[in-house]
Amino acid sequence: MTIAPSAAATPADQGVGPLLRAWREQRRVSQLELALRADSSARHISFVETGRSRPSEEMVLRLAEHLEVPVRERNALLLAAGYAPRFPETPLDDPALDAVREGIERLLQGYEPYPALVFDASYHVVAANRGITMLLDGVPESLLRPPLNTMRLTLHPEGLAPRIRNLREWRGHLLEQMRRQIALRRSERLRALYEEVAAYPVPEASEDEEPQPAGSVPYFALPMRIEHEGRTLSFISSTATFNTPMDVTVAELAIETFLPADPATVKHLHALLP
Repeated sequence: MTIAPSAAATPADQGVGPLLRAWREQRRVSQLELALRADSSARHISFVETGRSRPSEEMVLRLAEHLEVPVRERNALLLAAGYAPRFPETPLDDPALDAVREGIERLLQGYEPYPALVFDASYHVVAANRGITMLLDGVPESLLRPPLNTMRLTLHPEGLAPRIRNLREWRGHLLEQMRRQIALRRSERLRALYEEVAAYPVPEASEDEEPQPAGSVPYFALPMRIEHEGRTLSFISSTATFNTPMDVTVAELAIETFLPADPATVKHLHALLP
């Protein structure tokens, strides 16, 4: 599936007006609705978008907040308006982020024996626990070289894909997740990753996929059913991000946890990772 270029990809050299208009249109918000949200007027929003009025730094940030513009792109809006970036991009190994790293490690370890990992905006894995390591048993070394990428690991024909019993459903879920992220962020790297993993061959139908067994636990969300040591384990995934981040690096981190979806999976994981 081809993805149309994101509206957010408007060149920054056109000024802040076209960038704000692109974000507003992408969010399908009218000038009047945005004005009401931002305690402004539709006339002022129109003047900003056409370049007739230069917004204050506070107004740029307020509009970006109400348009749910990612933190990285808020810096781009500020630059386009002639202001300095507001949000730093601190390397994750910087001492300033010690508390973030320590918190992540405690969370991942505390979630064991269930799988959990942390990835960045490009789906590169920055931390993972033993539950994830267990699932990666048998994956070729070529896919495990840094930077590990969760989409490649999952969908590559030599990665986890052959062991995922409902691959077509799970693949569709992951690709749709990536499409939403591409619509949210200005990232050619993410677009290139999507095109790469979407082009991976998919095994022909039923030989590699199994139907949900009759009488099995009713799932409240789409599970990932994956084979491990001759058993089929079932997981429901949940992704969390940091609330009100003030740093680009932290804003782009996501914590994905895999909740066992049936008692058999719980029993198997506790036996493997006591």
